[in-house]
Amino acid sequence: MADTRGLEVLTGAHDFLREVVAAVPARAWGVPTPCTEWTARQVLNHARIDQQGYGLAITGGRPDSDPFAPADALAADPSAELDEVLRMVADAYAGLPADTDEVPTPLGPLPPRLAAAAAAMDAAVHAWDIAVATGQDAALTEELAEGIWPLAERLVDRLRDSYRVFAPARKAPDGSGRADALLAFLGRDPQWRPGDLRTP
Repeated sequence: MADTRGLEVLTGAHDFLREVVAAVPARAWGVPTPCTEWTARQVLNHARIDQQGYGLAITGGRPDSDPFAPADALAADPSAELDEVLRMVADAYAGLPADTDEVPTPLGPLPPRLAAAAAAMDAAVHAWDIAVATGQDAALTEELAEGIWPLAERLVDRLRDSYRVFAPARKAPDGSGRADALLAFLGRDPQWRPGDLRTP
């Protein structure tokens, strides 16, 4: 893949998701999340299936289940199950020819950098969902948000209008950095904490 910045953003998002999942206490997987209809288990399954979709869009095939009807259950080793999928996605993107102009994604064909950012956005925002729901001090970084922002600006409003896959954008708190601004743009309350039901 010619655009190494795209791979860096994707790698950063995958690392964030891995770290958050590995740190969830076993008793916390059933807690509510900023995705108000889903538990932390369901958010993980949604994120894993979505990532499958990004990898298989390149290599061929379809995810093993519907990401919008994620099971409220866990594999015996959720980190290992997730890692297998993330490695497949990373390998698919790393294996793209240097002269690739467009990459197939679940959102349609995109330039390589934006395609990687789309997969990164999905992984990073759901890592944040799980982190805040389970009381982790694990923040979406400014650098990662900056790498995702061009894709978010290009596609999120259209996806929100056409498919309702994001809640309405929120106003970011005064003085917000890029990460909180991205979370607000994606319909999340950057100040959400466990027990807070304000985020749709």
